[in-house]
Amino acid sequence: MLGLGHCSTCVKAQKALEEHGWTVEFRDVQKDPLSEDERQSVHEEFGDKIVNRASLTWRGMSEDERAGEPVAMIGAKPALMKRPAIRAGELRLLGWTANVKRALGVPA
Repeated sequence: MLGLGHCSTCVKAQKALEEHGWTVEFRDVQKDPLSEDERQSVHEEFGDKIVNRASLTWRGMSEDERAGEPVAMIGAKPALMKRPAIRAGELRLLGWTANVKRALGVPA
């Protein structure tokens, strides 16, 4: 799971997954930034949805910054990444929505 250690949604997701038998390897992308290759891989897996356009970080960006490439944007501003980004086997899931919970067998 990729996310931010101080993100309440990431904390809730990790706790719920562990309570339902998942072993969670959590990586705080702010404290342990993704390499360019890792960011590229995340972008390939999740597409442009990896950029959280509803975040405070996004709202604080200039139009020029918003026009950047997603891989570069999440490198410059890790908090801009939609989270949690979950890789579970073949599943690639973003956020902590009812659909994500269902896909992972966690009651919504």
